[in-house]
Amino acid sequence: MSYVEELFSLGGKTAVVTGAGRGLGRGIAEALSRAGARTLLVGRNAERLQVAREELAALGGEVLARPSDLGERAEVDALIEYIKAEFGQLHILVNNAGVTKPQPLLEYADEAWDETLRVNLDAPFRLARGLAPLMPEGGSIINITSIAAELGAGDNPAYGAAKGGLKQLTKFLAHDLAAHGIRVNAIGPGYFHTDMGALSWNDPERRAQRAASTMLGRWGEPEDLAGVAVLLASDAAGYITGQDFYVDGGWLAKL
Repeated sequence: MSYVEELFSLGGKTAVVTGAGRGLGRGIAEALSRAGARTLLVGRNAERLQVAREELAALGGEVLARPSDLGERAEVDALIEYIKAEFGQLHILVNNAGVTKPQPLLEYADEAWDETLRVNLDAPFRLARGLAPLMPEGGSIINITSIAAELGAGDNPAYGAAKGGLKQLTKFLAHDLAAHGIRVNAIGPGYFHTDMGALSWNDPERRAQRAASTMLGRWGEPEDLAGVAVLLASDAAGYITGQDFYVDGGWLAKL
C-alpha cells in the first residue's frame, strides 16, 4: 500500500450513508466503499436501494442496504437499533438524506415545513445522538448541508432553515463530541446534476444561468464530492472538526 493509499484508507472501518439510493448519497457511498469501508446504504426506496447495493458490491465492496423513512421518528429509532445489532461499532456516519419542498412563502404548507425539518434536521440530530456511543476515538460524522445554509433565496423557506440549522448543529456536535475523539464536519454542495436539482437542470435557461454563475462554469456531478468525503471520513482529517467544506465550484466565493 502506498503512502497516499494508507493515509486515506478506510479499510477495517464501517460507514452508514443516508439517502444513498441515488444522487449525492449514492456517490458518497461508492467513494467510502471503494476506499475500503463496510458500508450500509439507507434510503426510502427499497428497490432503488437494492440496485445501488448490487452495483457497489460488484465493485468489490462489502455493502448492506436498509430501507428507512427518516421522516418518521420511529423508523429513525429502528434504524439506530439495527445498526447497533449489525455493526456493534461504527466509524463513519454521513447524514445526507434530504427533501426539498419549494412553495411560495404565503402558500407554504405546514406539512411541507414539518417533513423538511424532520428529514433534513431532526433525523441527523437523532442519528448522531443515537450512534455516537458506537463510535471509537477517531470516528467521523459528516453532515451534508448546502449553499442554501449561507444564501437567502425565495420559495423554499423550510429547506434554507433546515440546512442553516444543520450547519450550526455540526458545530455544536463537534464541540460536544470532541471529548470522545469524534470529529463532526459538514459538506455544502452547490448546484449538482441530481434529481434534487432537476427543477433547474430541466429548464435550459436556468441550467445555463446556474453554470454561468459558478466560477468553474459547470454543474457539479456526484463524483465531485468523493474526495472531500473520503478525506473527512479518514484519519487524514484527524485534526479537522467543526468545519464547513463548500463544494460549489466557487459559487459562494463569487458573490
